Amino acid sequence: MDGSSDPNPGAHVQVPVYSTGVEVLEKLKEQWGSGRKQAYPAMYSSVIGAIILDPAMMVIPIDDHMVHRGHGVFDTAMLMDGYLYELDAHLDRFLRSSSKAKITPPFPRETLRTILIQMTAASKCKKGSIRYWLSAGPGDFLLSPKGCPKAAFYGVVIGNDYSQCKEGVKVVTSNTPMKPPMFATMKNVNYLPNVLAVMEAEEKGAFASIWVDEQGYIAEGPNVNVAFISKSRIWCFLHSIKS
Repeated sequence: MDGSSDPNPGAHVQVPVYSTGVEVLEKLKEQWGSGRKQAYPAMYSSVIGAIILDPAMMVIPIDDHMVHRGHGVFDTAMLMDGYLYELDAHLDRFLRSSSKAKITPPFPRETLRTILIQMTAASKCKKGSIRYWLSAGPGDFLLSPKGCPKAAFYGVVIGNDYSQCKEGVKVVTSNTPMKPPMFATMKNVNYLPNVLAVMEAEEKGAFASIWVDEQGYIAEGPNVNVAFISKSRIWCFLHSIKS
């Protein structure tokens, strides 16, 4: 039958069935071996218990509660000239977020720090950032994390040649509702409001959007803070302006 005259061509799709990991691995390597630049030179997974350099293997379990329930937190650190910028401050915030999310890390703080440093060194990346997550872990598809034997820790190195913007950018105020304070101060993985705010800006030809609170005060952007330089050339953060 000619596909163009078939009223329901999608009904005739044949989906492959893979019964072994070898077949899946071949498809993953096929996807990543098509000349794509390797933007993620290293990943760590506590599920595997090792640093992974092959991007085809940088995966997490589908039953991880961070995937299907959003029960996870994250943080980041800039990587400049091979050095991690303010890793300790970000790691402290990471652990505060995990406490609010009621996720107990699988390792003590110093071990988490060591893992991130070793992952960055193994990547041989000199410029970019690292991002790391703490999840309730894999276990089942229920709401409660009781079925998760152990929390999971993941990290990845992201190569990026960041450059300073000197000409300014266009921004718009966002119509997407802001997160409530509890979730805005906890760096959790539910970034759908942030994504929608960025998409809204792009649809209007802008670089980013800015949230304004219910009192009319400027709050923040989807992934950046906002500050002002006064006429006397003083750098003013928003909390000091509002107060």
